[in-house]
Amino acid sequence: MAQDRPLLGIMLMLGFCVLAPLGDAVAKILGETVPLGQLLLVRFAVQALILFPVVLLTGRPWMMRGRVLGLVVMRTALHIIGIGAMFTALRYLPLADAVAIAFVMPFLMLLLGKMVLGEEVGSRRIMACVVGFVGTLLVIQPSFAEVGAPALLPLVVAVVFSLFMLITRQIAKQTDPISLQAVSGTMATVVILPLLFVGESIEIPELQVVSTDLTTSSLLLFIGVLGTLAHLLMTWSLRYAPSATLAPMQYLEIPFATLIGWLLFSDLPNGLAAIGICVTIAAGLYVVLRERTMSRAAPEVP
Repeated sequence: MAQDRPLLGIMLMLGFCVLAPLGDAVAKILGETVPLGQLLLVRFAVQALILFPVVLLTGRPWMMRGRVLGLVVMRTALHIIGIGAMFTALRYLPLADAVAIAFVMPFLMLLLGKMVLGEEVGSRRIMACVVGFVGTLLVIQPSFAEVGAPALLPLVVAVVFSLFMLITRQIAKQTDPISLQAVSGTMATVVILPLLFVGESIEIPELQVVSTDLTTSSLLLFIGVLGTLAHLLMTWSLRYAPSATLAPMQYLEIPFATLIGWLLFSDLPNGLAAIGICVTIAAGLYVVLRERTMSRAAPEVP
């Protein structure tokens, strides 16, 4: 059974932790010359072009109706907004800082689970959320002092993707993950294309399409491939190992982002931001371990 291969699941999650910040780094490079709308169009169009043939060749169900279709539309809109906010944030912030600030998301998901889904959240986990948010503020502070409001964009990313994950939870059992991503990529492409036509006609800078050389075009395609593959690695990892095993590994994305940022941009977090990153990671790991303990202690449902 797939659940009996935790090492494979861990390796797949490790691949995600490397590919996700690498894709963000490429977006940071391209953000200097390529408008945001064009970046998003290629990101989602490549996702659709890669995954829809897989769906059709394997005979996976992909038609969606009623409540599920409505939730998928909302999820797709959130996906566009979240990636757009992250790509914009990367124009102003070091890669590691942007990723670390966005990692307030697990705390927001915990609180949303309590408020929206009525999930049980104890006082210790709420306190860990508070501590994690304080760590995030420590990361934001030096960036905010330097660039102003754009330093808050990763918080927007965290809020949007918390809602994104909340919706994903609601439809996970009713949709095939690869089909969901294929449909979502197609929907996003259909939404973004007319926006670019309108942006071109009324000359909105971020909704223009610019000509690109071979290197830039290759990097644009690379973003789509990295984004699609990273998400698939995360999805597949959950088939082979429980989420309680994999959740702590997601925090490896922060040191990988720091390493990639240093190698490509010579960026390193300053002292206060580094302390904030450590606080955020520690609080997040506490939440994960607490969740694991609570799940083990919970009585089995017959």
